[in-house]
Amino acid sequence: MASVLAEPDVNIETVLIEVEAIASGSAEAMFLTRLHLIKAIKQLQEYFAGQRVSFDLPLAAKGTEFQHQVWQALVDMPYGSFCSYSDIAKQIARPKAVRAVGAANGANPIAIIVPCHRVIGKSGKLTGYAHGLAMKQYLLDLEGV
Repeated sequence: MASVLAEPDVNIETVLIEVEAIASGSAEAMFLTRLHLIKAIKQLQEYFAGQRVSFDLPLAAKGTEFQHQVWQALVDMPYGSFCSYSDIAKQIARPKAVRAVGAANGANPIAIIVPCHRVIGKSGKLTGYAHGLAMKQYLLDLEGV
């Protein structure tokens, strides 16, 4: 399972940065970027086809220590499950930080791969998702939730 705290040489964020290097004509950057993008695209296609329940991609999202704790809790959440913002707050031993968990969830730079769509309101209602509630519902339905 991926870790958002990992600091590999090549990760999703650096791949996106390297896309700019492609424009500069760097053959090495073009090759590395292409390999990592192909892997990410393949895994996302498998996910949307219902053939993948977790991602094996190098992650190193930039964020605060608190955000990393929240994002790691998201990565650790099993496919086909969901929880509330308060559940995440308790899981990371910050039970009163429910709103901060919501903010960290919303700041997730790697949606789907870091599955922030699996977090719902305590009442059981769908709440905030950067890509819209219809997409959040679609992803939860895809996972059989």
